[in-house]
Amino acid sequence: MVDKTKNILVKSMKTLKEQTEAKIAAGRQANPDFMNGVDAIIENAKAFQQGADAIKIGEKAPNFELPNGEGKMVALESLLEKGPVVVTFYRGDWCPYCNLQLRALQARLSEIQALGATLVAISPQVPDGSMTETEISKLEFTVLSDQDAKVASQYGVAWEVPEFLLDHMRVDRNLDLQKINHGNGTILPIPATFVLGPDGIVQWNYVNVDYRTRSEPDEVIAALRLRSGAGVAQGR
Repeated sequence: MVDKTKNILVKSMKTLKEQTEAKIAAGRQANPDFMNGVDAIIENAKAFQQGADAIKIGEKAPNFELPNGEGKMVALESLLEKGPVVVTFYRGDWCPYCNLQLRALQARLSEIQALGATLVAISPQVPDGSMTETEISKLEFTVLSDQDAKVASQYGVAWEVPEFLLDHMRVDRNLDLQKINHGNGTILPIPATFVLGPDGIVQWNYVNVDYRTRSEPDEVIAALRLRSGAGVAQGR
């Protein structure tokens, strides 16, 4: 009965795309000039193919060793010993689009784990900042700190944030990225998700320089199912 009720709740939830589109629409209504500026930045980034260097399907994912919220080092190699790993990069717990994505993944975590996979979320925030009394601190999957964005760079998803957005964060949102990220005030990851096989090979990915759009949990789960049954999934 509990499983049936849970399935009904999952099916009744809005998709992540529907949630992010609603937030974008609300942002356009509240601050159209800012959102138009973001549109221009994203189009420029796409024109210069930012994110095109992200590791691709069939490539070996770089190993990493990063601290979790308690400061304990976690290595990708150790996680892969248990099975496939889903690695998702997010900007920080101050980003509303990231919070939508992480909540959506948390809601489907049992399905991801049932397929033998470990979910890891990586942001530049220092451990003490990543594990504050927020929803992110209550997530049941591993959250790691890549404060200098070196791992994001190795995965080809590090992005130097345009001054327009940095100014918005400082002035409109009172965000000090240099403090939040313990020194790194200009580099954030492009929101990206990678499904890695136990051998560390990328079997599916989603990379989009538009930080307002994210991969659906359904897509991640489908990639894991395809990996376990019929081979390699097609990414974006």
